[in-house]
Amino acid sequence: MQGEGIAVDDVDDVDDIRPAVGESARPVSTHRRGPVVATLMLAMALAALDSTIVSTAVPQIVGDLGGFSVFSWLFSGYLLAVTVTLPVYGKLSDTFGRKPVLVVGAAVFLAGSLLCAVAWNMGALIAFRILQGLGGGALQGTVQTLAADLYPLEERPKIQAKLSTVWAVAAVAGPGVGGVLAAYADWRWIFLVNLPIGAVALWLIARHLREPVREKPATRARVDWAGALAVFACGGVLLTALVQGGVAWAWLSGPSLGLFGAGLALVAVVVLIERRAAEPIIPGWVWRRRTIAAVNLALGALGLLMVAPTVFLPTYAQSVLGLTPVAAGFVLSVWTLSWPASAALSQHVYRRIGFRRTAMLGIGAAALILFAFPLLPYPGAAWQPTLLMLLLGAALGLFQLPLLVGVQSTVGWAERGTTTASVLFCRQTGQTVGAALFGAVANGVLAARLGGASDLDSVTRALDAGPAPEATRAAIADAVHAVYAGAGCAAALAFAVLLFLAPRRFPVLKEQ
Repeated sequence: MQGEGIAVDDVDDVDDIRPAVGESARPVSTHRRGPVVATLMLAMALAALDSTIVSTAVPQIVGDLGGFSVFSWLFSGYLLAVTVTLPVYGKLSDTFGRKPVLVVGAAVFLAGSLLCAVAWNMGALIAFRILQGLGGGALQGTVQTLAADLYPLEERPKIQAKLSTVWAVAAVAGPGVGGVLAAYADWRWIFLVNLPIGAVALWLIARHLREPVREKPATRARVDWAGALAVFACGGVLLTALVQGGVAWAWLSGPSLGLFGAGLALVAVVVLIERRAAEPIIPGWVWRRRTIAAVNLALGALGLLMVAPTVFLPTYAQSVLGLTPVAAGFVLSVWTLSWPASAALSQHVYRRIGFRRTAMLGIGAAALILFAFPLLPYPGAAWQPTLLMLLLGAALGLFQLPLLVGVQSTVGWAERGTTTASVLFCRQTGQTVGAALFGAVANGVLAARLGGASDLDSVTRALDAGPAPEATRAAIADAVHAVYAGAGCAAALAFAVLLFLAPRRFPVLKEQ
C-alpha cells in the first residue's frame, strides 16, 4: 500500500489510507501559499502573545485600576471565553468556510484589544478581556484547521512546526515585552500593539486567502444557535467552578457546589439539544469515532500534565533553587526550544511506524521524565530540571504533532474544523482541570508539611520579603514533586488511552 509519503515496509506498522469521499482534502488555493502562511503565523502570534504578555504587567494594571482581589479574572476570563467558543467556531468554519470565521474572529479580538486599552476600571478590563477571548477562540481553532487545509499530509509537519515556533517565541518573549512596555511606556500599550499586527493579518487574509466556491447545498445551512448558547453556558459554568474552586471559595462551599450542580444540569441540556439539532455544534460522531475520541482524551491528558511545568516550575526554581526570575524563566523556556524541533522531525518517525506508535513513544518518554522529577536531589542544581525540561519538550513534540496531524487526516474538509476544535477544546479543558487539581495537591502537601492552612500562593507571597526558611523550601519542593508525580500519572493515562482505545492504524483519507 503506497500513499502520502508513508513508508510501506510493513503494512501493519503504517496508517491505513482510504480515499476521500466526495471532496478534496485541500480545497484552499495553494497558489502563493507563502503569504497565507504568514497570515496564519501573524494570527497565531496574536493569540499566543496575549497569553503571556499580560502577566508581567499585572502590578502596574492593579496599581492604576485597583481590583487586586479579582485581577486573576484577567486570565481566567480570557481562558474561559477561548475554551467554550472553540467548538462553536469549529462548526461554523465547516458550515460557512474558514475565511469568514477567521476574519470575524480577528475583528472581535482587535475590538476587544482596543477596548482593553481604554478600560477605566478592573471590571471593564475583565469584560473586555472576555471579549478578546471570544475572538481568540476563532484564531486558535481556525488557524490550526487552515494549516491542515493548505498542506498535504507529507508536508503538514512544516506548517505545524512553524506554528509551534510562534508559541515558543511568544512564551519566551511575551513576558519580557510586557514588562518593558509596562515599565517604560504604559500597560495599555500591551493591548494597543495588537492593532497593527492584527490589521496586517486582516489585510493578508482578505488579499491572499482564497477558498473555492462550493456547490450550494439543496437546503440552506442552519446554524444550531440554541446548541451554541447551551455549550457556551455549560462550559462557562463548569470552567468557572474549576477556576475559582479552592481560590475564591472552598471546594465544598455553597457557590462551588451550586456551580457544579448547574453545570451538570446544563450538560444534560446540551445533550438534549444536540441530539435533536439538524446540524449540532458538537456532533455525536466526534465521540463515536474511535480515532477522534482517543485523540481528544489523549490531548486532554496533555493539557492536564502541562500545568506542572508551566505553573509550578518557576516557583520551584526561585524558591527551592534560589534562582532569579529571569533564570527561572530560562529553566522553563528550554522546552519551547526542543518541542518545535521534535515536532518538525516527528514526520520521519510516524511515516515509518504510524501516528499511534509515534505518539505512544513520545508520551511514554514524557511519563518517565515526569516521574524522574521527584527523584531530583534536594535542593539540587539548576541544570538538572533544565535538562529534564529540554527532554520533556522533545518527548511532547513527538506526542502532540502526530496526533494532531493524524486526526486531521482522517476527516474531509467539511468535518475538519469541528474535529480540530474538539481536540483543542479537550486540551484547553485539560489545562483548566489540571490547574484546579494540581493546585489542590500542592496546597494539601504544603498544609501537611507546614501545618495550618498554608497554600502555595500565600507561601510564595511571604517569600518576597526575604529568603525562604529551610522548612519552607523543603515543603515547596515536596509540593512540586507531588505535582510532577501527578503529571506523570496523566501521561501514563494518555499512553493507556492510545494503547487500548485508539485504533492500531489511523484511517487516513487519501488526498486528491
